[in-house]
Amino acid sequence: MGVMKEFKEFAIKGNVVDMAVGIIVGAAFGKIVSSFVADVIMPPIGVLLGGVDFSSLAYTVKEAVGDVPAVVISYGQFVQTIVDFTIVAFAIFIAVKVINSLKKAEEEAPEEAPEPSPEELLLIEIRDLLKAQK
Repeated sequence: MGVMKEFKEFAIKGNVVDMAVGIIVGAAFGKIVSSFVADVIMPPIGVLLGGVDFSSLAYTVKEAVGDVPAVVISYGQFVQTIVDFTIVAFAIFIAVKVINSLKKAEEEAPEEAPEPSPEELLLIEIRDLLKAQK
C-alpha cells in the first residue's frame, strides 16, 4: 500500500500534470518546427543547390518488381529531420538560457534586511553598553 500512497502524492503534487503539459506542448512545437523546416527553410536551400527537393532524395536499393515495392533509402527525409532537430534543439537551448538568466537575476537581487525585532534592538543596546564599559 506504500507504493500507491507515494504515487498518489506524486500525482497530486502536479509533477505528472506538468510533465503531461510539457509533452503536449513539445509535440505541438515539433509539428510547427517540422512545417517551418519543410515549407520555409528547405525550399530555398533546394533552389540554392540547383532546384533539389530534399524530401524526394532517395537511393534505390532494389527496384520494384510487380506488386513488391522498391526498397529505397530516403536520405532527403533524413537531412530534413536533422535540420528539424537542430532548430528544435537551438530553440530549447535559447529558452533554457533565458529561464536560467531570469533565475540568476532573481537570485542576485539584493534582499533588504528585515527590521530588527524589539528583542534584537535590546540585545544590540546591551552589547554596545558592554563594549563601552571595557
